[in-house]
Amino acid sequence: MNNPFEQKFETRFGAVPFGAIRNEHYMPAIREAIGKALDEIDAITSNPEKPTFDNTIVALERSGSDLDRVLNVFYPLLSANADDAMMEISLEASPLLSEYSTSVSLNEKLWERIKSVYDSRDSLSLDPEDEMLLEETYNGFARSGALLNEEEKEEFRKISARISELTTIFGQNVLKELNTYEIWLSSDDLEGLPEDVVESAAHAAEEKGRPGEYLFTLDQPVYMAFMKYSSRRDLREKMFRLYSGRNMSGEYSNTGIITELTELRLKMARLLGRETFADFVLEHTMAGSPENVYGLLYSLRDAYRPALEKEMENLQTFAESVAGEGFTLKPWDYSYFANKLKEKEYSYDEEALRPYFKLENVIEGVFGLATRLYGITFVEAHGVEVYHPDVKVFEVHDSDGSYLGLLYTDFFPRVSKRPGAWMTDFKGEWTEPDGTVSRPHVSLVMNFTKPTPSKPSLLTPMEVSTFLHEFGHALHGLLANTRYASLSGTNVRRDFVELPSQFNENFLHCKEFLDSFARHYQTGEPIPAEFVARMVNSARFGAAYSCMRQLNFGLVDMAWHSIKAPVKDVAAFENEAGKSVRIFEPVEGALVSPQFSHIFSGGYAAGYYSYKWAEVLDADAFSKFEEAGLFDSATALSFRKNILEKGGTENPALLYRRFRGHEPQIEALLRRDGILS
Repeated sequence: MNNPFEQKFETRFGAVPFGAIRNEHYMPAIREAIGKALDEIDAITSNPEKPTFDNTIVALERSGSDLDRVLNVFYPLLSANADDAMMEISLEASPLLSEYSTSVSLNEKLWERIKSVYDSRDSLSLDPEDEMLLEETYNGFARSGALLNEEEKEEFRKISARISELTTIFGQNVLKELNTYEIWLSSDDLEGLPEDVVESAAHAAEEKGRPGEYLFTLDQPVYMAFMKYSSRRDLREKMFRLYSGRNMSGEYSNTGIITELTELRLKMARLLGRETFADFVLEHTMAGSPENVYGLLYSLRDAYRPALEKEMENLQTFAESVAGEGFTLKPWDYSYFANKLKEKEYSYDEEALRPYFKLENVIEGVFGLATRLYGITFVEAHGVEVYHPDVKVFEVHDSDGSYLGLLYTDFFPRVSKRPGAWMTDFKGEWTEPDGTVSRPHVSLVMNFTKPTPSKPSLLTPMEVSTFLHEFGHALHGLLANTRYASLSGTNVRRDFVELPSQFNENFLHCKEFLDSFARHYQTGEPIPAEFVARMVNSARFGAAYSCMRQLNFGLVDMAWHSIKAPVKDVAAFENEAGKSVRIFEPVEGALVSPQFSHIFSGGYAAGYYSYKWAEVLDADAFSKFEEAGLFDSATALSFRKNILEKGGTENPALLYRRFRGHEPQIEALLRRDGILS
């Protein structure tokens, strides 16, 4: 059997030949690549020459490239287009990859060479990027147990392997259980739902062979639309309890995984000499420590609390005026009544804007934003394979016509795709020893409202914002201009990685940007100025609620990773962790933790706060554009050169100060949300 991974991809741009790859290719390729990578490590450790930056640090950086090539196909597809066989492969591969990783990080001879170079760093005359690679390599090994004795290293190996296994199972459980939910409704159950939502549900039912019925799932866009528009409180409650009760019990329960996983992370931290896992993780962030994280979260809590109390008081009064005296808001009521109140106060309905956000037009606008700011252009690529018919791929070129990379787009939900939205890549950016630059192949994956036989995909402003967000990540990858793959693109400190994405979201409320693409899909009429004004004026509506909700996620995450002893009761622990930012009283059987993929399977353990951290950065950064002019070329060039191109080659605090001219300040965020005037 010819395995496509046995040689370089002989395709246009070196793109992945998806059509030639079968599930049975992955495990042989992974085993072969691990063997080759270990041989490359042996070549470094057996080198009789004195350890140098080139023969040790750079050689290590370039080792394992064949393994990266396999995994950079497998894992993006595991999230975007998986089947049961791929999930089984991931379980089979997980312990092998964990063992490989730990065998490298705990290789004593390799560590001695790295330490030798690191100890002589002051005499090496390295440039900043080389210095960062050396520092990251040394710290990476130290943080992976290189300073442990042999007995401790063996324990570290076992812990690492089990953590890897548990995180994989957690994520699979979330996807598997989500796909079990089918909520079948009749025409009597659709009161309040917009025409688009009803049509999509009818189409989904028809595809299942049940015409005349309506199929709803817990896919995020379906769930959010139902909770916002359904007049049926009983059905909203049902949907809420189903959505919030996922993975708490039964075949796909994650509660036991959470308790074991957090205990193992605590053991790992203790083994490495830290009191908690959060202490360990946050050393390698812009925040630096749990104290600084809690300082941010609590300062935002205190700043937004008065506004939240006022928001909820107003909403309760409004709900009583609609539903009757004595009506009490519950969690399943918030989206519905908040939307109604928002409509009343601002005459603003997100659904009314859908016709102006046809997906094809939004693509044109989002790509056009990058053209206007950074001079780059996008042309649909021909002769480049895709992994699913929904996927399109674009060539990306700089203002001088030079090739920057490929961008894959995958917009619609399917059972083989996990929920949410994300950016990943099939190939990174780096410079070969001969000076040849490998340009990145970036992928954008969403779960947008699907087109129907009678209508194209029409997005809500929230979905447009999601697109802008993930496209910001994509630009971080596409515009990378570094020598080393491990420091390129989004390979930055975790609480810095969301700056480019969240910065991009700011443009949604800029009329000059919207006027460039937002046109009615039937008439071609530009989005009316009053619609834009309503959207902009209503943007602050519920800002305190949204902030407190995010703070709850951040505090729950920090609590799980600040434990000093194992936790037995998941529900009691979560409810206590979020107590200070609680909006509603806890609902029995409704939890965040069992579905919290970000922190239990997605690499954000002790890091969910970074969304709020980056929000402070993005508001402060965007304020510079507001001061200089929205599309000021000098400001855009500075953001590109100092933020987007640099990746992780320098300390993020230094990069930010170089762009902004000062430390990040919270005031811009408070002004944007209406907390400060």
